[in-house]
This record gives sequence, structure tokens and C-alpha cells, in this order.
Amino acid sequence: MYQYEKPDNLVDFLEDSVNTYPDNPMLGTKNSSGEYEWITYREFGRRVDNLRAGLAQLGVKQGDAVGLIANNRTEWAVCAFATFGLGARWVPMYEAELTQIWKYIITDSGIKVLFVSKPAILEKVKGFPEEIETLEKMILVEGAREGTMAWLEDLGSKDPIPSMKPGPQDVASLIYTSGTTGDPKGVLLTHGNFTSNSLGGQKFYPEFNQHDRAVSILPWAHSYAQTAELYTFVNLGASLGFMESVQTLAEDMKKIRPTFLIAVPRVFNKIFDGINARMNQEGGLKKRLFDMAVRSAKRRRELAEKGKSEPLTNMQYAIGNRLVFSKIREGFGGRLRGVMTASAAMNPEISRFFFDMGIPIYDCYGMTETSPAITMNCPSAYKVGSVGRPIPGVRVVIDKSAVEEGAEDGEIIAYGPNVMKGYHNKPEATAEVMTPDGGIRTGDRGRIDQDGFLFITGRIKEQYKLENGKFVFPASLEEDIRLIPSVENAMIYGENKPFNVCLIVPDFLVLAKYARERNLPADPKSLAENPAIQEMIREEVISSLTGKYGGYEIPKKFIFLHENFTVENGTLTQTMKLKRRVVVNRFKDMLEKLYA
Repeated sequence: MYQYEKPDNLVDFLEDSVNTYPDNPMLGTKNSSGEYEWITYREFGRRVDNLRAGLAQLGVKQGDAVGLIANNRTEWAVCAFATFGLGARWVPMYEAELTQIWKYIITDSGIKVLFVSKPAILEKVKGFPEEIETLEKMILVEGAREGTMAWLEDLGSKDPIPSMKPGPQDVASLIYTSGTTGDPKGVLLTHGNFTSNSLGGQKFYPEFNQHDRAVSILPWAHSYAQTAELYTFVNLGASLGFMESVQTLAEDMKKIRPTFLIAVPRVFNKIFDGINARMNQEGGLKKRLFDMAVRSAKRRRELAEKGKSEPLTNMQYAIGNRLVFSKIREGFGGRLRGVMTASAAMNPEISRFFFDMGIPIYDCYGMTETSPAITMNCPSAYKVGSVGRPIPGVRVVIDKSAVEEGAEDGEIIAYGPNVMKGYHNKPEATAEVMTPDGGIRTGDRGRIDQDGFLFITGRIKEQYKLENGKFVFPASLEEDIRLIPSVENAMIYGENKPFNVCLIVPDFLVLAKYARERNLPADPKSLAENPAIQEMIREEVISSLTGKYGGYEIPKKFIFLHENFTVENGTLTQTMKLKRRVVVNRFKDMLEKLYA
């Protein structure tokens, strides 16, 4: 049994901040005129009190499940904290999800009251109460008539009740994993799982305080954004502004002016590609200034690592910083001190690029089942290419028995107060991942260096052997291929085959300009089937991988697709992980023809 640091429940996380920072802005939403309006901690706390009492009037009590289908918004957080204050279980779901997945989660978790963000979604689930025995009431988030959230808050305001304080071992939430294989699994995460993880991470970032602000980009239905962003910023008394959409993110950054961001590598890969594409397009003096800034920043860093300095380099960097880097930083709002990324490995080249321009990116690692953080890089201790050191209270062990003999890495096993209680209604699946001494098998391969930094080397289940017996780790190859500007997505295939092949989804936005300049059709199908474009991408892929990977790993043949891998077509999970089995089954005939 772990000794949990106080506060050890999410109700106190919020109420402590409501009492300490009542007038601090908490959550910001863009209004119809394009400006941000902020709700304070005091106002937010009042809404939570009212909704908690309203839910109690609907019969929600300790141990019941309350669900929600919605994107990030103020009401998402109000519903969550109202649920916690009744000792009930919180079950969030994505808006962009298949109806049958919603039905499975609601049934499996035994949801009693379901919040639904908008009428269009309510229409899709209106028959659920007749089909799902536990589901007693559905509440529409938008609107003010009877049966809406505003109505329920008003009902609660007339008969207030105090919050209850759950214990650290009480279940706070069921977060359903994306299900790359089979049905989603409901991960049982306790109040102590979340609070210990948030407080442990904060020890790596002691400079964080109530004046910090972030842009909410990632879905709270996943544990990464839920813990690192929502619960941590609430505990600090800090503020979060919701991006309106991916398309408006650049504009939203300038209005919210974040001091820190919780993101995934893909966000910064796209920004990196965009900056370079824009500089190449501008050409002339702007391009020469940009190249000088990048070169001098890199040289300055390399000299600093040796304890050296050069006046000319420093002067060039000062010019580049003032004329180039400061403009890029201003695009993030001008106050950004750093970025945390997780979910996939950050490309070291891109990490260094942003570090050099004054936007440090700290790569971290975890999984839903560990609430989620296991290791973190941070301002006082980081290594580019690693995912950092274990956060306070967490221990990492490398199990070499799970990999081939002689390997320098092994399966990562994590121990700590962040480890889940188990999978809901799935004792066999729980037993598969939990070790007898309370650790959890992550399924990831890794190694720890002499300074205690963890490096991810692949996935235990995703590695495979070619016909010649050599091992391939497809995810690493795919990450590097996706960095090519003309490539949007990629999947490597070759298990028990004589060589690897690759499915490529071109970046049609990048290639549209190429096509227009040559008077070629610019629709996705025409671009994907164009022999010249296929050859260009093939050469770029081989060139980018040569020297970094063995010749046997580099794909020999390619298939070019005109439809991307997406959540909507079932080839990606909600956290943007590739469903390999689905993709292979969908394109099996085409893949096998490459070996004919």
C-alpha cells in the first residue's frame, strides 16, 4: 500500500484551488466575436456544487457511473468534478467515435446518467435507455430547457449538498483504451492514481504556479491530457484556454498566450514542416537569415556542450534570434517557456530545432494504465532522444526475459502509486499485464542509460522477423518516413517476408503546389497514382532511411494510397495509433501482390 501525498483525491484538488484562487481565471472559451471569455475558480466551483446536487436528485450515489460524450469544454470539467464529489465514477467518451463503441462503453461501465454534448449526438443515442438496463437518464449539455445541464444545475442550486471526499483507493474514472485489437478495455483509475501522478510530475516542474496558462489541444477523454493538463492546472490554480479547432490553433495561441503546452509530437512535426516549407517558398534574404539563425543556434549549442563559446557565433545567433526566432515564438503567443510531448517519440532533430530557437520540448512517457506518466524530461534534467527519468514515486525495471537473448533492452515494467486498479470486468486481461509484485508490463521495449534516462526502442508485440530471421521495429521506420514533407502517413509491412514493403499516404496539401506548377491534376487520387510523384517519394524515403537503418529494414516496394488513415475509417485509434491488423486486412491482397 502506497502512502499518498495530500491532497489525495480530485475533489480536494479543485476545492483547495477554489478557496485559494477564487478570482483566478480557470477556463477560457472563444465567444461569437472571436474573443476569449474566462470563468473564474469561484464561478466554476459554484457550477460544480449545483450540478453535484442536481445529480444527487437524479439518484446518483457513490459507486455509480456517470458518462459524457463531448469534446473539451467547460461543461466537461464541471460534469467530471460534480461526479467526483458524489464518489461516483467518471466515464468520458470521444465525440468522434462509432455509435457501437459508445454503446459498448455505456453498457460495460454501467452508466446511470449520460451527458451528451449536442442534439446531433443525442439523436444517435436516443434509443440507448431502452437497450441498456443501467442507463436511466440522458442530459443534453447545450440549451436551457428541461433535460439539459442548465436545468439540472438550477435544480441542484435549490437543494445544495456537501461534497464527499473519496479515498485515494476509490475509483475516480474508467478510461477506455482505444482498442487496437478487440473491444476497448475500461481502465480503472483511482483518485490516488491521478493525484500522485500529477503531484509527482509537478516536482519535475517546480517553476509552475497559478500564473501559468496552456492551450487545451488534446482530448481530455484520454488520460494524458486529463492528468497533465486538466488536473495539474486545476491543482495549481492555473488557467486553460480551449482551442476552437485545429484550423484556428495559430490564431488561438496568439490570443491565449500560453506559458506551457501539453501536446503530441505530431503537432510539432507539422509546425516544423510548415516553417521549413514557408522559408523555402520565401527564398531570398528571408531564407538566408533563417538558415543563418538555425546554423548559429546549432553551433552555439554544440559549443556550449563543450563549455566553449565563439563571439562570431554569438553575434550571428543574436541577429537570428531577433529577426527570425522571436517572430516564430511570437506565433505561439510570445510567452511559451516549454512544451511537454508524449504518446509517440519526438524526433531528436526536431526537438533540437525547437530547443535552439528557445522553445524547449520535453519528451515524456506513459500509458493509460499508469495514469499516465512514468518518466519525464524536464528543465533541470533532460536528454534529447530519451523520454526522461521516472517521476517521484515511480520505479522502472527492464525485463530482458521478454526479448531475444543478448539484447541490450527489454520490456519496460513500471511500479508506483500511478498503476491502475485493473481492467473493468476483465480479470484475465488484468492478470496478463500485472506482475505478482504489483508492477505493470507496458508492452514497450526500452533501455536505461547510466544517468537513469529511459530510451524507448520499440513495441514487444509490434516487432517482427523477416524471412532471414532479422528483427524489424516498424514504428521507428514509420516515424522517420512521416517526417518527409511529401508524406502524411506510412505503415511498414513484412512479417515472415523476404523484405519490407511500405504503404504511403502522400501529403496532398504539399503535393498540390507541386502539381499546379506542372499543370497536373491536384486531386488526391491523381496525385497518389502519378508515377513521377511515386518515384520522387520512393527516393525520398530510401534516402532518409539509408545510413540510419540496415539495408534489410528499408522497404523495397511501395503502395500509394489516396485516403489517409483516420479514426473515422477505423484505421487509427482515438490517440492516433495505427490499427495494424485493420490496415493489413484492408490491404492484404495489394500487399501480397508486392511479393508475387
